[in-house]
Amino acid sequence: MKTGPTFGKFILFPILACAYVEIISPLLIYIDAGPRLGDFWSDLQVQIIMAPRLEHKIFWPAMAVISVIVVVINWSRITLAPHIIALFMYLAFAGLSVLWAYKPEFAAIRFAQQAMIIISIVLPVLLTARTVDIFRGLFLCFALALILNLYFVFSQPPMVIENVRVSYPGYFVFKSMLGQCAAIAFMLSLHEMLYPGWRRVQGIIVAVIALYLVVVSDSMGSLTLAFFAPMLAGITIFVGKAVRVSPAFVLLPVPIVYTVLSKVVGNLISRISWHLFGNYTLSGRTIIWDFANYMISQRRFLGWGYQSFWLVGQDAPSVVEAPGWVRNMPNAHNGYLDTMLDTGYFGIILFVIFIFMTLHAIGRVIEHDARRGWFLLTLALFVIQINFIESTWMHGMDIIWLLFLFVVAEAGRHWQPLPPSGSEPTRRGPSGA
Repeated sequence: MKTGPTFGKFILFPILACAYVEIISPLLIYIDAGPRLGDFWSDLQVQIIMAPRLEHKIFWPAMAVISVIVVVINWSRITLAPHIIALFMYLAFAGLSVLWAYKPEFAAIRFAQQAMIIISIVLPVLLTARTVDIFRGLFLCFALALILNLYFVFSQPPMVIENVRVSYPGYFVFKSMLGQCAAIAFMLSLHEMLYPGWRRVQGIIVAVIALYLVVVSDSMGSLTLAFFAPMLAGITIFVGKAVRVSPAFVLLPVPIVYTVLSKVVGNLISRISWHLFGNYTLSGRTIIWDFANYMISQRRFLGWGYQSFWLVGQDAPSVVEAPGWVRNMPNAHNGYLDTMLDTGYFGIILFVIFIFMTLHAIGRVIEHDARRGWFLLTLALFVIQINFIESTWMHGMDIIWLLFLFVVAEAGRHWQPLPPSGSEPTRRGPSGA
């Protein structure tokens, strides 16, 4: 893998978006809300955290407008791979769902922000020259986030629940966000270790810091997936080359086998949860999932509208219909269930097709650049797996979702091999398969 230049003018847009989500915005929220009072946020702090942010209303529209202008000027350089077309198809369907949303005003605002986020990341990456190492910039962004969080962790008291020290959140609102940040930084460090010299040294240093922060944030799920995803990616590539199929087809039997086992064994999730966590509810998640499945059955085909189910007021279905503590949940803690809640069976079919085509595009990258393809597959599998226990698909400014957008765009940038000369291929505008 050739290092090549590590900077290009179009890379500024996606890296700035990452820095805003992972560093700038959390720090601004931390400054406004102040340090955690005791073990939990006060009611006033929660209101500050959950309130609409003025900086979001300025940053994302500005980024989207600039990105669109840049794309229009350089339109002839854009080539849309099939999986990116699939992404925009689902995005269009999510926008259409505003028409039947339970709360159209919430759905419209959240969809507009999501559309601006996708535009600000995917399209500039597609314009970036293929010799530019985008993940180098992403690594430096996360490395800075980790260093800043070290200061906060060292200077703040730990969260304590029932006289037991639990974890440190750093400058993030929740400890899980610090764990996810550190887990992503760890995987980006693995990419840096593929290069010799100072880059490898930097990768090792950041990996050590990342592992420390994952542990102190008590995010063992993120840590487990960060270790498991690279190994699963390697096994998938090995099997795919042996049987000559793409990663998408290698992984396809996994959900099929799981579905069959769930029908045969019964309560498969509960059994797994008992062996892993010592409880039958996956730390309460299965209770939320039962409620989510019931509400999906109320609007099977089209859903409740894009992000028009959770956090849309006191008369929201998530508040009125949910039992007990479930009504306080911000999401279903499962990205696939939330996708069905938002856009129904039609939406989840479109979204699964998008994921499948993304994995297939990564397979195309593996054919001519095995190490790059392995890294893209590692990140993709991490996001795909974490969405079984968290909701990040098309979910606001969630860094896990932004990471997947980088994977999607990078696979779209490299899904076709370079000509023998190594120069950029001639592009004549958007194209499909």
